[in-house]
Amino acid sequence: MRRIFIFLTILLITSLACGGAPTPPPVPETSIFDSKETAYGFFPSPPEITLESVLQTFKDMGQYGDFVLIQKNTDWESFVNDVDGESQLRTDIINQVILAQQNGLDTLFVLDALNGLNRREFDGLPANWEASFANPDVRTAYKNYALWVVQNFQPRYLGLASEINTYMDAHPEDAPNFISLYHEIYALVKAESPKTQVFVSFQWDDLNNMFPQPEEGNRQKLQPNWEQVEAFEPNLDVWVISTYPYFIFPTGIDIPADYYSPLLVRTSKPVAIAEGGFSTVAFDQFTHTPEDQVAYLNAIHTQLGSRMAFWVNTILSDFNIDSYAKGMDNPEDASMLGNFAYTGLREFDGTPKPALALWESFRNP
Repeated sequence: MRRIFIFLTILLITSLACGGAPTPPPVPETSIFDSKETAYGFFPSPPEITLESVLQTFKDMGQYGDFVLIQKNTDWESFVNDVDGESQLRTDIINQVILAQQNGLDTLFVLDALNGLNRREFDGLPANWEASFANPDVRTAYKNYALWVVQNFQPRYLGLASEINTYMDAHPEDAPNFISLYHEIYALVKAESPKTQVFVSFQWDDLNNMFPQPEEGNRQKLQPNWEQVEAFEPNLDVWVISTYPYFIFPTGIDIPADYYSPLLVRTSKPVAIAEGGFSTVAFDQFTHTPEDQVAYLNAIHTQLGSRMAFWVNTILSDFNIDSYAKGMDNPEDASMLGNFAYTGLREFDGTPKPALALWESFRNP
């Protein structure tokens, strides 16, 4: 399985910009992340590809969540030149932060160098750039991107990669280059903002070898590749995973009672879910139900709840596949999107699923 990151929201948010580049809003004095309680959030992915749907999604996230996760690919050519400047990426992020604050939401940032449709490859590199974390231009641009986010938003949490173990599996020769880049950026971030908690996320189901891949050799299921995580220590402030267990288990109750809890044994640091979900609608080969989603949420909460810093259910509302398909050039992308389209806590028209009440009971005990 390779995760699909829904990025079409950005195409709509850009239309909010007017009169030139927006100014980053003031950094709030307080944050939900200052509390010792778990913070709950979502990606800003609307159920339909309309500006109205985007605005309503931010409003609804303010009702059912504490923060929005802003995850954008790198504007390589812009950031290779300098930390500061004007670019569409900067405008998009600033507009998302403004919308979040207008709806009472905090923000959590994840930088992304990779293609969300295929995490074996970079996203958007200029044609003449070597696709490697050893490339000096890649390293400079990524550092400048991180510094821009830190200097403008002083985030409580900053992710420097998403599901990085999938890239490390596919390109073991390049893995040390990314690890060294991570440690370099970690030091730069801490110098600017000592309180910012820095991390990368790991695709937990893949880390557990639940999807046999040729490059994984003789690895055994349910035996996590801890060496991939610990390569980032001691500079991993929180252990963060993503998980979509419906690709593996027939029902939610089939998730083992100790599927996630090994995290708490392996580290004494906080843990978190950067994205995840459980599908509720029969689609393609999947036949899951809303009750399976409830079982999934209970598994996460029971096994990790005592130590979770934050928890992202990737989407609040299901996607209207017909709406998304109209905005996609490749029909196969819409079909792939369907594998993730029904992981929301509500149907695309806003009708709540049983899991929404459970989510709210965790968030407001």
